[in-house]
Amino acid sequence: MARLLGMTLPDDKRIEYALTLLYGIGWKNVKDILKTANISPNKKVKEVKEEEFKKITEIIEKNYQVEGDLREAVTSNIKRLKEIGSYRGLRHVRNLPVRGQRTRSNARTKRGKRKTVGALKKKVWAKMEQQKTAAPVKTETNG
Repeated sequence: MARLLGMTLPDDKRIEYALTLLYGIGWKNVKDILKTANISPNKKVKEVKEEEFKKITEIIEKNYQVEGDLREAVTSNIKRLKEIGSYRGLRHVRNLPVRGQRTRSNARTKRGKRKTVGALKKKVWAKMEQQKTAAPVKTETNG
């Protein structure tokens, strides 16, 4: 198992895929990194030599913000939006979609499980109506 920037990369996967497991590095970045380091993207992680890992680490540290630093930057940006009271910050506070998506029929992952409001079955509604009409009748006979 090879370690790179605090992450353990799976030995049986290609280096091209394994680098995408790092937070902040996608497919395009991987291609650029491997091209500058002169490493074949078809190599497995266990076939990559120690010197090549050092090249990859050096390139990533110099040109990209990854893992903890990137997560910290993202959370600080969201915190700043909340503090200044911008629209996007308020959407983050209310746990709603931030980038203009509709919420009437979608956004279930952000808003959570559906909660039914104002819909009653006919039997339940009839019972409630009977209780409402029965209560005033009793008070009229007493009064």
